[in-house]
Amino acid sequence: MCEANVYITTAEGKEELFMEGVNILRPEEDGIHLQSIFGEQKVAKARIKEMQMLDHRIMLEAD
Repeated sequence: MCEANVYITTAEGKEELFMEGVNILRPEEDGIHLQSIFGEQKVAKARIKEMQMLDHRIMLEAD
């Protein structure tokens, strides 16, 4: 399995779990489109800060 949990850093510098089990991450005009292995979909108004693939962790930074 190749999925990751996505966390987002808020303007206050706090890390929050945004979505679990993400297997699709696609940049689009309105933000980053995320889709999980469970079929859940979200769009994050953020940019990629860091991807730690061995830890299955993706960090986003809110715009």
